[in-house]
Amino acid sequence: MYYGQVEGTGFVEYDNRFSKLYAGHARVERLWTGARWCEGPAWFAAGRYLVWSDIPNNRIMRLVEPGHDVSVFREQSNNSNGNTVDYSGRLVTCEHLTRRVTMTNHDGRIVVLAAQYQGKRFNSPNDAVVKSDGSVWFTDPSYGIDADYEGDKQDREVDGCYVYRIDPSTIEVTAVITDMVRPNGLAFSPDEKHLYVADTGNTHVENGPKHIRKFTVSADGKSVSGGEGVFADCQEGLFDGFRVDTEGRIWTSAGDGVHVYDNEGTLLGKILVPETVGNVTFGGTKRNRLYICGTTSIYSFFTFATGCKPG
Repeated sequence: MYYGQVEGTGFVEYDNRFSKLYAGHARVERLWTGARWCEGPAWFAAGRYLVWSDIPNNRIMRLVEPGHDVSVFREQSNNSNGNTVDYSGRLVTCEHLTRRVTMTNHDGRIVVLAAQYQGKRFNSPNDAVVKSDGSVWFTDPSYGIDADYEGDKQDREVDGCYVYRIDPSTIEVTAVITDMVRPNGLAFSPDEKHLYVADTGNTHVENGPKHIRKFTVSADGKSVSGGEGVFADCQEGLFDGFRVDTEGRIWTSAGDGVHVYDNEGTLLGKILVPETVGNVTFGGTKRNRLYICGTTSIYSFFTFATGCKPG
């Protein structure tokens, strides 16, 4: 069901560059509602549809353009969280319940990409991004094992909450960032020279991190360095999932909607949404439609920006 424009939405400008990112008559629309916690949106260009996770309801949903028809894409999704699309158009999914990262092939067959690190099960893979070399990078906080709401309450096996890389040739898993409290959303810059990672450690540590850090990717593309400083600190709630456009701007979820930053960390503006936002992605035929995962609903609006990567 299409709900159209909703009250409580709008745009807040902090920099005059922000108003150039959308038409003056643009409005935020609610496309669907009925979830407990929307997360992990991913856009499939070939089928013109969006998928996203409804984590507590243990399902992946699908919305098909142009009619905005919504149906269940996958029941019993293992409390899936983050989803993305690789450069061959396959679905990559982070699963809380099974504590693993999987790939869904074009024939529907699900293949496990990674389920452990150094013989120990992950905490609960949260969000993922695929680099152009085919490597899969993902975060592993403990939200899926902290309680039974988004998975099963279980003990941690890995000492910390890390960011990992899965090698496309060997499927070897390496820990690339080990000094974050609760790494969460992540994305590469358009040229893949930098990796942005959100830390939502404020959920577990008093006065803990609620920011995004910016790391430099090594020349061989297999590791990162830097990240000592804070790229952006969240003004409202927490940063969770985010995407980067072709000009290097970061479009990130937050407690009051979506915050937009330039590649130097300057806040350009906010897109207000009447629910806490968990994640976003660019989609549509021109990849200029921002899909927004509110707590219970899917929102969208058309921008003058273009997402820099598939999914």
